[in-house]
Amino acid sequence: MTYEYKVVPSPTRGQKGKGIKGPEGRFANALELHMNYLAGEGWEFVRAETLPHEERSGLTSTSTTYRTVLVYRRPALTEPLDETETPEPAALPSPEQSEDSADQAVDAQEDTVSEAPETDAEEPAERDQDEVVRAGVQSLKQE
Repeated sequence: MTYEYKVVPSPTRGQKGKGIKGPEGRFANALELHMNYLAGEGWEFVRAETLPHEERSGLTSTSTTYRTVLVYRRPALTEPLDETETPEPAALPSPEQSEDSADQAVDAQEDTVSEAPETDAEEPAERDQDEVVRAGVQSLKQE
């Protein structure tokens, strides 16, 4: 089974709630509300990561801070093709073929493409967790 991943920054401030006291309780409430919201959309919590983030401080220097992100996953909406179902690449005419035979090859390719079942969306590229975390770090760097 393939998954799609979502990386979001961890809440930095607590959220007040009925009967909740203290900063730890407010922070836990904010985290709980955030996790329950994403769970309602079908996301399963995987783990929390603390990753380094280089920030500019001044004109020429940088400083490293650490950001905490939450990683979620859910089953991909569409399954990728099996290796046995990989479509054949289009046949390109050799330079020696005439234009008529090249047109026939293109027409034959279009016929096989039209017989294939249509899909609503492109197949998502499978990404490993490290790549997802790197993408999350990159998005944090851009903010």
